[in-house]
Amino acid sequence: MASTSLVPRGASSTARPTQSLHTLLARVTHRVARQVEATLAGCGLALEQWRVLDLLADGQGHSMSEIAEHAMVPAPTLTKIVDRLVDNAVVHRRVDERDRRRVLVFTTDHGADLHARIAPQISRAEDDAVAELERDDAAQLVRLLARLAT
Repeated sequence: MASTSLVPRGASSTARPTQSLHTLLARVTHRVARQVEATLAGCGLALEQWRVLDLLADGQGHSMSEIAEHAMVPAPTLTKIVDRLVDNAVVHRRVDERDRRRVLVFTTDHGADLHARIAPQISRAEDDAVAELERDDAAQLVRLLARLAT
């Protein structure tokens, strides 16, 4: 497959060397992650722990495999993350009533309160990350990334 330039037609590529899609995405990911991590540092949570808590905030309970996929961590790492969240009374495990072989993870009341307190701060950090874009451009970026992420 031939490489395709991502420089828009008519745009000058002389101002800055063309960067590959994966490099641009990595740079943006790194920048946004640092902003979110700075917000989480005051709450005692790591980024991966936040991803777990954010998923579980829906109150539905999720299997470890669902959580691992969402948090983008391998199963052994997720076990350690969930163990730490359990130790801190943020989440709890419960056997799935429909399939007793599965364990589901839920937030505790403390975890739900923590999520409710932190979520607006995370939203502000994410908004700050795209502040140099026009509002419609930022919304379009999120829509496009969501399509690519599926």
